[in-house]
Amino acid sequence: MPIRIRLTLWYTVLLGAMLIAFGALLYMVLAFFLYDQVDRNLQDRAVQVGKQIESRSKLLERGQVVLPPLNSFSSPAIFIQVIAADGTVVVTTRNMGSDRLPYNPATHQSNLAGQAVYDTITIDNTPVRVYSAPIIIGPPTQVLGAVMVGQSLKTIETTLSLMTLFLTGGTVAAMLLAAMIGAFLARKALDPIEKINQTASHIVGAQDLEQRLPTPATLDEIGQLTITINNMLERLDNFFQAQVRLSADVSHELRTPLTVIRGNVDLLRRGAADNPAELEEALAVIDGELDRMSRIVADLLLLSQADAGLSLRMGSVELDTIILEVYRQARVMANGITIKLGHEDQAIVYGDADRLKQLLINLVTNAIKHTPPTGAITLSLYRDPEWVRVIVADSGRGIATTALPHIFERFYQADNHAQKGSGLGLSIAQWIAKAHGGQITVTSELGKGSTFTLWLPLETGKNKAKHPSKPIPMAM
Repeated sequence: MPIRIRLTLWYTVLLGAMLIAFGALLYMVLAFFLYDQVDRNLQDRAVQVGKQIESRSKLLERGQVVLPPLNSFSSPAIFIQVIAADGTVVVTTRNMGSDRLPYNPATHQSNLAGQAVYDTITIDNTPVRVYSAPIIIGPPTQVLGAVMVGQSLKTIETTLSLMTLFLTGGTVAAMLLAAMIGAFLARKALDPIEKINQTASHIVGAQDLEQRLPTPATLDEIGQLTITINNMLERLDNFFQAQVRLSADVSHELRTPLTVIRGNVDLLRRGAADNPAELEEALAVIDGELDRMSRIVADLLLLSQADAGLSLRMGSVELDTIILEVYRQARVMANGITIKLGHEDQAIVYGDADRLKQLLINLVTNAIKHTPPTGAITLSLYRDPEWVRVIVADSGRGIATTALPHIFERFYQADNHAQKGSGLGLSIAQWIAKAHGGQITVTSELGKGSTFTLWLPLETGKNKAKHPSKPIPMAM
């Protein structure tokens, strides 16, 4: 069932329930008020007649009483009759004619006992409300009879019937009107969602993730939903484009070493295998390209694990010890480049020691690739009040200003770099930094070198709570 129909039904049912409850309450209050007014009116008339009889009556030998003129207490809708102690009718008002108000024996006994009684009887299919009150004189106290005052309830029942008809008709009319207005309002309220649905279906059908939903003028719930969907489409588009670039870059990166390996294999087949020097050179080239492919595959595996949510083994890490290990390893890989230790501090961070070491090795390896043999690379560690800074500075060729925003992207390689890599090392390093609550910043100047700074928060209880051992997804 469509939402607009469900909303309309809910509006209508809710309004109907409220109107029915209000109508029932109004009916009960009105009925109680009308019947109470009748009872009060009958009681007042009976009291008036009784007082007149008590003040004017005299006990005679025949047991009769002196009665006041009852007609002065009656009206077209009120009937009065006086009953003697033996239950016989003594006198009635003229408006009753030959009719009499039925006198119930149980009511008679209650009146003789001095109790007034209300009864509702039916005369000629007309309900009549009757109030019977005893006539008491004394001393000595004596019950001479009873005064019966009756009033037709036909007017009240007619009023209540009209009220019921009015409430029923009004409720039905109000529900129909609410259904029409609710359907209109639901359609108006859901029209933007329908447009969003149509546009989203068109985007999916056309596979055009660059298209965006039109943003409403007002930033209500629907406007916020539109913004959220547009942000989601943007992220999906970026992810899709990143996957396309990743496939192309992986193909390109793996094609080059495969081509080199195939060329050297063909060279060996053509007779180079018989020449020890050429054989050694060809095998060295093949071995180097295989190492390069292994590194690329290992980096791709790490990136795929990061995308899936790689669990880090978090714990207290002495960062100065990690830097010394990286320094020793860098000297082995230096190829004549001077590796130096600069400023040194002691600092403990909360993180994964293996990943932090991998991060620093990637930074040092990147610096070695782009630093000439006469250059130098300096490792420094600074401890600030809340942060730890690890600086890897080189005196290499530097990075162009246009390339700086892209160096942490996957497979990115600046055009002016003569020595090519896989373009994954810096991307992995930045991911590791962000997974530890930090980041890597870089400053560079062409011909003078580059400075990479790793920022990590010092270990505190708050850091541990903020960076538990859990999967950390890698942004594209």
